[in-house]
Amino acid sequence: MPFIKDFKPIALSDTNLFKPIKVGNNELKHRAILPPLTRMRAQTPDHVPHKEWTEKYYDQRSKREGTLLITEGVFISRQAGGYDNAPGVWSEEQMTEWKKIFAVIHKNNSFVWPQLWALGWAADAKSMARDGLRYDGATDGVYSNDQYGKIAKENDIKIHGLTKDDIKQYIKDYVTAAKNCIAAGADGVEIHSANGYLLNQFLDINSNKRTDEYGGSIENRARFPLEVVDALIEAIGAEKVGIRFSPYGTFNDMAGGSNPLGVAQFAYITGELEKRAKAGNRLAFIHLVEPRVTNPFLTEGQGEYTDGTNDFVYSIWKGVIIRAGNLALHPEVAREFMKDDRTLLGYGRLWISNPDLVDRLEKGLPLNKYNRDLFYAMTSEGYLDYPTYDEAIKLGWDKN
Repeated sequence: MPFIKDFKPIALSDTNLFKPIKVGNNELKHRAILPPLTRMRAQTPDHVPHKEWTEKYYDQRSKREGTLLITEGVFISRQAGGYDNAPGVWSEEQMTEWKKIFAVIHKNNSFVWPQLWALGWAADAKSMARDGLRYDGATDGVYSNDQYGKIAKENDIKIHGLTKDDIKQYIKDYVTAAKNCIAAGADGVEIHSANGYLLNQFLDINSNKRTDEYGGSIENRARFPLEVVDALIEAIGAEKVGIRFSPYGTFNDMAGGSNPLGVAQFAYITGELEKRAKAGNRLAFIHLVEPRVTNPFLTEGQGEYTDGTNDFVYSIWKGVIIRAGNLALHPEVAREFMKDDRTLLGYGRLWISNPDLVDRLEKGLPLNKYNRDLFYAMTSEGYLDYPTYDEAIKLGWDKN
């Protein structure tokens, strides 16, 4: 893969991106964050990180000392899953492998926070039926779209709106998963409440049609995510917990900017987090998917929502904020975002193809193109074979 053409890199060494900051208990040496990137390389059927590849993948991307890496989403339980090749954190075999991965990141003097994941209606109905699992969602019989409903019907399985007992069990599973991660050496965990997955489904009007205390009002829609937050604060400490939101996201059939009360919904839950912070339980960070990216399956620049901004979060939440969304190819936007001293930047797809991305951002070096076709392929190609800048020069990429 050659360098990206028609892109003019800009060195960011003179910005806050290369100013140290404390996140939770971690003293970062810069503010470029590896955000969660699903890679689908775990081994089936046990959801164990690939024993030959995954450790090397994270090793390559943590070489720059003082880097914060948020791992790909990890299923908190078998019931929370639904994709065959995504990793979990509920079994001893899984945690044995994660322990090695966490150790290599720490050997590089960097930091690791697994992202705790539950799919809900985004799960593969066929896989859930095959494995004898429920097909969970926020509301009985409400599917993300007609195609998902068709697949469910073909496999004789229906969306099961979580009962209150189910919700309590999910909360226990989040706690167990978080404790497993910390016991294996992780520095903290990120709660996935974005991109149309289970917790986001409770926040969103498209998926949450409930009439009990978990639906209807803005306060009720936020109840389940906040109960997870409170349980993790109690279990591992607020300084070891972060949370991710996508206020304008439409992936997995969320309403995004089309909901006139969407900002109010996220302002409310952010306010509740700030209320906890003022009471002595400030989360390590809030992680925001920018309206620059409403659907991660679209190419950069496509699907951008231009009628809203995440800036409202800054007027409510007074802690650390991570912003992610098509920033590697727009250093001018990154430069603008970095004028705020509480901000960190997540760089996703281009960190896949540039294991030394932090160095390139600092120096304004060309970026390797990525191969989108291999993002989720069960192969080491497109996973471990992207060169550093120095290696690319030796390969003659600057001559191409």
